[in-house]
Amino acid sequence: MGENLAYRDDRRQELINGEIAMMPPRPSWNHNRVAFNIAHIFEKYLYGKKCTPIADGMDLYLTEENQFIPDFMVVCDPDKIKLDGVHGAPDLVAEVLSPSTMRNDKTSKKDVYARCGVGEYWLVNPVDKSIEVYLLKDSELVLHDIYAMRSDWELAKMSEEEKAAVVTHFKCSLFDDLNIPVEDIFYRTF
Repeated sequence: MGENLAYRDDRRQELINGEIAMMPPRPSWNHNRVAFNIAHIFEKYLYGKKCTPIADGMDLYLTEENQFIPDFMVVCDPDKIKLDGVHGAPDLVAEVLSPSTMRNDKTSKKDVYARCGVGEYWLVNPVDKSIEVYLLKDSELVLHDIYAMRSDWELAKMSEEEKAAVVTHFKCSLFDDLNIPVEDIFYRTF
């Protein structure tokens, strides 16, 4: 442990259940922007508070066989944060889905995050502009809800009653007073 996974052999890679998993060398605009937007939302909210938001590129050491580079995480135990990365389960992890990493994010990594005690896990899809929120229950990350932006053409076809029922904000389970607009997560994306 201690080697920066993001820059090993000039290619990004993670260690999942003891196997090396290659990551795309450069994220797309939407991927980068969504990760930035999430970090920005939490940075503003957590400024001066105990919990720390950590943006993309920071190494996460969960076990000897599981070392990841999440797109975003929140850590509320400052003892887990070291100079070379985070050692131990974050309180929240968000992964922005990419075609090349989607399978791992939805399966192997989700299972490892659950086993290690990550309390909340987000799978953020920049293509369909949705956020799947999973909460830890009995050592398993269980789907809590899915939040999605509605396009203008979808909204135009809805009745006023249907429009009123569209969920436009959601809360993070860690912070009762953090109300997150779905559109803020996808701000300035295509």
